[in-house]
Amino acid sequence: MLETYWEPVWLTLRLASLTTLVLLFIATPMAWWLARTRHWSRQPISAIVALPLVLPPTVLGFYLLLVMGPEGWIGQLTENLGLGLLPFSFWGLVVASVVYSLPFAVHPLQNAFGEVRESLLEAAATLGASPAERFWRVALPLARNGFVSAGVLTFAHTVGEFGVILMIGGNIPGETRVLSVAIYDHVESLEYAQAHWLSAGLVVFSFLVLVTLYALNGRARTGMIR
Repeated sequence: MLETYWEPVWLTLRLASLTTLVLLFIATPMAWWLARTRHWSRQPISAIVALPLVLPPTVLGFYLLLVMGPEGWIGQLTENLGLGLLPFSFWGLVVASVVYSLPFAVHPLQNAFGEVRESLLEAAATLGASPAERFWRVALPLARNGFVSAGVLTFAHTVGEFGVILMIGGNIPGETRVLSVAIYDHVESLEYAQAHWLSAGLVVFSFLVLVTLYALNGRARTGMIR
């Protein structure tokens, strides 16, 4: 019984951790480009990145289900590679979570990179630093608060996902039955006590996330004033 109770929690933590790591890897170059470029494609790409913020999760989940299904190009690719189909599997949840949480990783990093003063990068260039060295030695350390915010927001958002998760993963114990789905399952079965404990845990977790972000933002503003 205890194992069944904690199983969705550990599965959710695993999903959120993997999603956060993948998104920080993907979002870093994307956010750097969006923060520095003046190319005409910047606005359309920014809009695509922000789409998960305005699209209903069921719409996003539906189209992900199509492209990852047997008739979709991702589904055909994974089948040709011998990986099988992604829908209703844990790795399908990872792909869906990466897409759904993309703006929560890109936007904090883009804002952090945008605050890096051009004069500092130019000074590094006059000292012989290459573009890569300017990024790693100047921009990256100055944007550290953006990385913390992006990581915390991405992790928290993935923990709270429901619509996309249910569309892509369903409700398979030990495979796709994450915390939000487990709460829905308990409520549907009129098991309010179990739903209460899981929901209360999410409320506390969300509160701590917000307190952490506000503390980080306040510390960053204090550092800028000094």
